[in-house]
Amino acid sequence: MLNGKKIVVALPAYRAEKTLRRTFDAIPRDVVDQILLVDDSSDDQTVRLARELGITTFVHDRNMGYGANQKTCYRQALAMDADIVVMLHPDYQYDPRLITAMAGMVASDVYDVVLGSRILGNTARAGGMPLYKYISNRFLTAFENLLLGAKLSEFHTGYRAFSRAVLEQLPLLANSDDFVFDNQILVQAIACNFRIGEISCPTRYFPDASSIGLSRSIRYGIGVLKTSVQYRFWRMGITHPLLFNPAAGLRLQAKPAALPHL
Repeated sequence: MLNGKKIVVALPAYRAEKTLRRTFDAIPRDVVDQILLVDDSSDDQTVRLARELGITTFVHDRNMGYGANQKTCYRQALAMDADIVVMLHPDYQYDPRLITAMAGMVASDVYDVVLGSRILGNTARAGGMPLYKYISNRFLTAFENLLLGAKLSEFHTGYRAFSRAVLEQLPLLANSDDFVFDNQILVQAIACNFRIGEISCPTRYFPDASSIGLSRSIRYGIGVLKTSVQYRFWRMGITHPLLFNPAAGLRLQAKPAALPHL
């Protein structure tokens, strides 16, 4: 715990057998109260290993997508009475030791959302980020900052810490089940005036780390541009997309879904 806040780390997993143990071993147990993993119907031994490590594990009976995996992660974390949820990929690309700092920035009530930025500190390329991903990251971030009126170093990191209020109040059920979920949740947080902070996070790019290919990256980029334009039109009162509809029916419920628990 930090400042009396319960910290839950959520691991959205898919084919993470080769990197899960290293990620798990590096999570700081002095501040993390619980760890949960949601497996998106992997065809390797991710679930078996998670069970061996003693991780609270939930399994999708079919591959539902990265965004759907996160929805399950957050729903389960809320059901565990988490005050702060840290979303960490189990591919060991992001350093789990930064959980303490990220969760602390939320626990101290300085920020509602904290991002582990690969751009701050100029470590992305040094860590092996492909050039085309770096260039697209910088372009998309500049475009989003312009349309959203934000000043973030990047919107595309997969390492985030959220307060309970953020996960309860945002209409996350309106979001995609695919990778653009990551971007939509940040734009929603901006729309709801939640405070977003960043911390420099060196990352590792290596063969066993998860990564989406060029075609999926292009689809993600198009989704990012679409979300930014939707936000701008919404701010201007031209359209009223579900992404920014605060209706309670689009919010995650704290009660967990009936998923197999191992």
